[in-house]
Amino acid sequence: MANITLVDDDENIVASVSLALESHGHTVTAYHDGASGLEALEASPPDLAILDVKMPRMDGMEVLRRLRQSSSVPVVMLTSKDEEIDEILGFNLGADDYIHKPFSQRLLIERVKAILRRTGQPGDEPEASAEVAGRAIRRGKLVMDPARHECTWDGLAVKLTVTEFLLLQALAQRPGFVKSRDSLMDAAYDDQVYVDDRTIDSHVKRMRKKFRVVDPEFDAIETLYGVGYRYRES
Repeated sequence: MANITLVDDDENIVASVSLALESHGHTVTAYHDGASGLEALEASPPDLAILDVKMPRMDGMEVLRRLRQSSSVPVVMLTSKDEEIDEILGFNLGADDYIHKPFSQRLLIERVKAILRRTGQPGDEPEASAEVAGRAIRRGKLVMDPARHECTWDGLAVKLTVTEFLLLQALAQRPGFVKSRDSLMDAAYDDQVYVDDRTIDSHVKRMRKKFRVVDPEFDAIETLYGVGYRYRES
């Protein structure tokens, strides 16, 4: 099953979450402050990370920001704040999902299962689309290898989060065709997880920034205002 790193300063949450995940066969390594958690995540990336937002020494947002400089490991954020701006900031920094405290252990397990299913990590429940999921996509300068979760543009690596990779894959599979935000949500999120339009927009904005690091003239992802997005093959 999956190796999961949990970073939270609340001992009760660490104990209960660890027990719930381990009862489903996962291996959990816990840290109680952001700095220690970041060091461990960089030294030995797990299959999935769960980060609390509010922590001593380094908060979860800063851990996520630094982690995304070198890693695309899936990240679930835990927060006691029910503020939309915090979610938007987290998604802009590269979070894959958000869970608000207090939460049920069943909800957490379902969210973890959904992400592992999307990433193809150990502990997922593979479906009949394995052949399609493993097929490389080549669109002009873009090459995507879903089996290895690798993406390059004109031969240069572009590190995408799991959600970003799935969104781009959905667009690149049918260049020229418009994908609504709803269809992109279906491609990147489990059907039990609700996200709004702004979340998709935040992911696309972050993707564009990453591609423009390797190619300042990147314009392959087009916005059709009020409709959605499409991939334009050059």
